[in-house]
Amino acid sequence: MSTPAISAHTHNSRENLAVSLSDVTAAYDGHTVFAGLSLGIASGRFAGVVGPTGCGKTTLLKTILGTHPVQRGEVLLHGQAVGAVPPGEIGYVPQLGSVDWSFPVTVEEVIMMGLYTSSRLWPWPSREERERVQELAHRLGIYRCLHHHISNTSGGQRQRTFLARALVNNPPLLVLDEPTSGVDIKTQHEVLHLLGDINSEGITILLTTHDLNAVASHLPWVICFNNGVVAEGQPRDIFTSDILTRTYGGDIVIVRHENHLLIANSTPLLFRGDHA
Repeated sequence: MSTPAISAHTHNSRENLAVSLSDVTAAYDGHTVFAGLSLGIASGRFAGVVGPTGCGKTTLLKTILGTHPVQRGEVLLHGQAVGAVPPGEIGYVPQLGSVDWSFPVTVEEVIMMGLYTSSRLWPWPSREERERVQELAHRLGIYRCLHHHISNTSGGQRQRTFLARALVNNPPLLVLDEPTSGVDIKTQHEVLHLLGDINSEGITILLTTHDLNAVASHLPWVICFNNGVVAEGQPRDIFTSDILTRTYGGDIVIVRHENHLLIANSTPLLFRGDHA
């Protein structure tokens, strides 16, 4: 069966790519995570990377961010080598589970942390920057908790706070690692709707996620990844049992109904008629 993978390199010149990886090999603790990887993310795209735990998704993001060295190959962001990209050109939202919530800062202070790049000379925010923080807080629905300690906010408010921090410099590229983990389903959909609105303004968005159903509902482009690209394209085209089985290494059930997808793992119980 042929894979309906569509390479961004095929349809876009390098000048039209927000992210371009060419023949990239990356390793972690002496173990090769992926080798000879070529991948392009078109400028203005809203894309998600899906795959099993330990398949290299976070290493891929760190490679794009320039925080993880590559053994070979080339990584370009908007046509520039990743190390030459000016500070503030990439907004990054980490996994919430990696954050120390006991650190004594307010929501407003977390957002302002996004202003302090390595090229900044003046340590205090300007009036325009404070107005930008207020504007983002209003837009993201966290204005009322600006002066709350970050530990006293909900999971959804924390996610929006770190999103505001990533957006405060108006970056053309936004990278998020598992932005829908650790929050309830309602908040997941709110965050993805919000990201869709941000993308509609021209910001390229790349995220990782484990939630295939959320991807199918909200994202226009998806990359199935398992130590390399298995397939990429629109969810309705590449979310097939064959591709998802090759991505996750297990049987996947796909239900299609009126242009909607429902995706679930299958188990022997589903086929034996057991009711336990």
